[in-house]
Amino acid sequence: MESLFSEHEEESNPSRLSHQAIWFFAHGGLALASWLVLMMLGYAFNPRGVSQILILIFSMVIPSLVGFAITRVRQDEMASLVWMVGLIWMLILSLWIMDMPTGPNACFQCDATEKLTRTFFSVPRPSGLIDDDGPFLGTWPAAALFGYSIGARLALKRKG
Repeated sequence: MESLFSEHEEESNPSRLSHQAIWFFAHGGLALASWLVLMMLGYAFNPRGVSQILILIFSMVIPSLVGFAITRVRQDEMASLVWMVGLIWMLILSLWIMDMPTGPNACFQCDATEKLTRTFFSVPRPSGLIDDDGPFLGTWPAAALFGYSIGARLALKRKG
C-alpha cells in the first residue's frame, strides 16, 4: 500500500507537473526543429521534381529518428505525447480552411472534404487556398510531430 501512495503523491507534485510540461514543449520544439532543418536543407539544395509524398515521408522519418535518439538517451514519456500538438494544429487549420470563402482559383465549388484534401495534400491538384501552402503549414509539421512521437515510443523501455 505504501508504494501505491508514494506513486500518487509523486504524480500530484506541482514541481513534477511543471517538469513534465517543460519537457513536453521541449520535445515538441525538437520535433519541429528537426523538421525545419530538413526544410532548410531542401531549400538549400533545391532538388527538382521531389514529390510531396516523398517530402511527407521524410517529414515523418527524420523527426522519428531524432525522437528515437533523444528518448533512447533520456527516457521520458512526454516525448511520445507530442503527436497531440500535431493533431490540434491540424484541427485548428482545418477550421480556418473550412471558414474560407471559395471562388475562381480558390477551390471553386468544393465540398468540405475536397477543400481539405486539396489544401493539405494537393490531391488531385492544389486548392488555391492559403496560397497553396497547406502541406508546408499543416501536413508536414503535423507529420513531424507524429513521427517524433512514434520514434520516441519505440525508444521507451518497458517498465516491468
